Amino acid sequence: MLKPKSKSQPARLLSYGQSTSTPIAMAIAVTAGGTILSTLLQIINIGMSASTNHHVKGMTIVQLQDGSISPGKFAAPNEREAETIKRFISDSMIKMFGWNGIIEATENGENVTKPDRGIDIQTTKNSRKKIPTRAWEAAFALSENQDFRANFLKKLAEIVPSGVFNGEVQVSLVTRHISEPRKIKDGQWEVDYIATLVSFNRNENQGKGIAFNKTITVEAVDTPKLPNKPTELDKKIYLVRQPGLEITQIVDYTLGKK
Repeated sequence: MLKPKSKSQPARLLSYGQSTSTPIAMAIAVTAGGTILSTLLQIINIGMSASTNHHVKGMTIVQLQDGSISPGKFAAPNEREAETIKRFISDSMIKMFGWNGIIEATENGENVTKPDRGIDIQTTKNSRKKIPTRAWEAAFALSENQDFRANFLKKLAEIVPSGVFNGEVQVSLVTRHISEPRKIKDGQWEVDYIATLVSFNRNENQGKGIAFNKTITVEAVDTPKLPNKPTELDKKIYLVRQPGLEITQIVDYTLGKK
């Protein structure tokens, strides 16, 4: 009697022991294929991340509200770099006390210079005098608290020579030394600013200098936001306060006090 032929065993897939049925083997094959594909995708992602990190490592940039790009880094809201504080004070002082009788403007897309008519200010003596336009704009670096900015402008108007506006007198502030900022409390610093205020007139080109030594206190503030359609004044105020600082006090410097 002939023995019946045994049924052929299905081919073994991914098995080294008992045979595996075809449906199960197919499921295992599909699962394994998915695992391999997932692994390949992870390798590709790692490669792309490594490539990106290679190009941006050490780079942090921020886009400012006016559309320009500037280097930056993460910092606490009330923290400011020492160089940022010193530059803010220097720029503010030079613009507030540098008077040359001209202003820069843009007309028909071109930069032009023209005589400065000045800004009328009511002084503490209830008279009206002019201060240079650039000084008035730079004074937005001053705090509005307790009318500090308004009172400063009144006193400034009392010392600006009228000859500034007819070309007879020119005044420049020459910075000699700016100390490292001393932290008073969180978000507040004071700096010693040592300078000379030099005035020139048509008859004395050598100039006359007087000491301008101050201790200046600054505080961290939020940078203002530009409106959708900013005016020229909006833009100028934004530029002045862009460093996120404001001056809250200016007093005479006393040698050896610090």
